[in-house]
Amino acid sequence: MTKILILLSFLFFTWAFGADMNAWTPQLNKLSVFEKHVIVDKGTERAFSGKYVNTTDKGIYKCKVCGAALYRSNDKFSSHCGWPSFDDAIPGAIKEIPDKDGRRTEIVCANCGAHMGHVFKGEGMTKKNVRHCVNSVSLQFEKKKAVQSTMKKAYFAGGCFWGVEYYMEKIPGVKEVISGFMGGHVKNPGYYDVVRKKTGHLETVEVIYDPSKVSYETLAKTFFEIHDPTQKNGQGPDLGSQYLSAVFVSNPQEKKTIEKLIGVLENKGLKIATKVLPKVPFYSAEEYHQNHYERKGGKPYCHRRVKRFD
Repeated sequence: MTKILILLSFLFFTWAFGADMNAWTPQLNKLSVFEKHVIVDKGTERAFSGKYVNTTDKGIYKCKVCGAALYRSNDKFSSHCGWPSFDDAIPGAIKEIPDKDGRRTEIVCANCGAHMGHVFKGEGMTKKNVRHCVNSVSLQFEKKKAVQSTMKKAYFAGGCFWGVEYYMEKIPGVKEVISGFMGGHVKNPGYYDVVRKKTGHLETVEVIYDPSKVSYETLAKTFFEIHDPTQKNGQGPDLGSQYLSAVFVSNPQEKKTIEKLIGVLENKGLKIATKVLPKVPFYSAEEYHQNHYERKGGKPYCHRRVKRFD
């Protein structure tokens, strides 16, 4: 009986998508019962149970059945919906099929017809305004071979991450600044979880820089000069634990540098509230938080440059 049901599913799959299932029968026979349920019978994984929900590695996501390249890691984003999300597909790789009831639009591999999930538009989650909601079991991830990088990363929390990002990305030698969260007890926090003080995270920026062009000490000096390191309850008008001043250090040398600079400022009579904390996992904020002032215009409302070092 089970074999008959599987055969009928294959026949329906062929009829619905016009794919030559005879070409993919060996690959389909290798799938588990649950994989067939999703890929052939258009089932759905349970939210947050998929293998690739939180994957951030660079590479290509391919079809589990035929191996066709479908999505690039650069187009993956954290939608907090419970399934891997992409705001674009590799051109020609995905076919969209409106559901019969007109409520949703299914997405399938254009090469073999394997069910991926559904596509949603107009949600405003990214600039492209599209979300491909994909089942992990429909995908096979091919990680990009690591290339040794000379870039380093530094982590600073100084109130609203928009303002810290604004000034840090203007430093020569800084390649990229990413707004996000560090220091809490919840994995992959969303912005509204953090501002409601439910996760213990601080708004933090990840600074990716070239150490041959700019030193860690220069980054740290800039950090101490663009916010008020003496404020204990937030930063400017932004009050709350998520806006506290902190530096997350990755090694003893970074800690030594920060403590030296704090000593310089304290010798000038400042009571520094900045915490020096060990590096913990960094989580990127939602796409709409990135490059805020570059996209929206204007300047930070609670950050400004004040020269503190000779």
